[in-house]
Amino acid sequence: MFLRRLSVVTPAPRWWAVVSVAVLLSACASKTPDDPTANWSPNRIYAEAIDERNSGNFERAVTLFEKLEGRAAGTPLAQQAQLEKAYAHYKAGEQAQAIATLDRFIRLHPASPALDYALYLKGIVNFNDNLGLFGSISRQDLSERDQKAARVSFEAFRELVERFPDSRYAPDARLRMTYIINSLAQSEVHVARYYFNRGAYVAALNRAQTAVTEYQGVPAAEEALYIMLRSYEALGMNDLAADTRRILESNFPQSPFLTQGFQRDRGPWWKLW
Repeated sequence: MFLRRLSVVTPAPRWWAVVSVAVLLSACASKTPDDPTANWSPNRIYAEAIDERNSGNFERAVTLFEKLEGRAAGTPLAQQAQLEKAYAHYKAGEQAQAIATLDRFIRLHPASPALDYALYLKGIVNFNDNLGLFGSISRQDLSERDQKAARVSFEAFRELVERFPDSRYAPDARLRMTYIINSLAQSEVHVARYYFNRGAYVAALNRAQTAVTEYQGVPAAEEALYIMLRSYEALGMNDLAADTRRILESNFPQSPFLTQGFQRDRGPWWKLW
């Protein structure tokens, strides 16, 4: 009986083990897809990636640009692939991936002749940061959004115009910087108006003063001064209210705020509450 039990657990013949391993390896190999770009030249990969991007196939374009980075490592074409990949991420609405790719490029290639473009694109990505579901159709103003992206955008444009004042991208960057400054000031006014309408006059004063002192010469200063005037009046600080009125009349003699008060803010057409 003892010997019969041993015979039950006798190992299978070695040829069976070999066949089993071969079958497993064959199954694994059958699941590995062939790389259609294996024999492509770097130039062909680049051309195909551009075609995919132009056709709106951004995910495929990103994959091809990543392959190109590896195939052409250490060449200007690899650097171009990084920038093109960042742009494809941006067009796909993937701001975080675009910024990460650009930051990596700026860190690894500080002497690249395309550095001005990298800074410009970083500014553009943040400038056009996602507005949300109704943002694009409602024409939401930059000042009504979170200002973190606007400040990052401004810094990228500022670095561009300071380091590369003659860059082909510098004139547009300067225009966008002006717009951002105006929007940052207008953002302070939005908050100041919010506080004023809720009777928080000291808070309204603080935000309006920020718009006037930190962003001098911006259009938003007109309403900021008016909020300061009305807040001083509400707080019974008549002398300061009179001084503010003189400043407002001197800088904006035709201001409608002086005759009509606050203008009704209609807001986006889709906002029903």
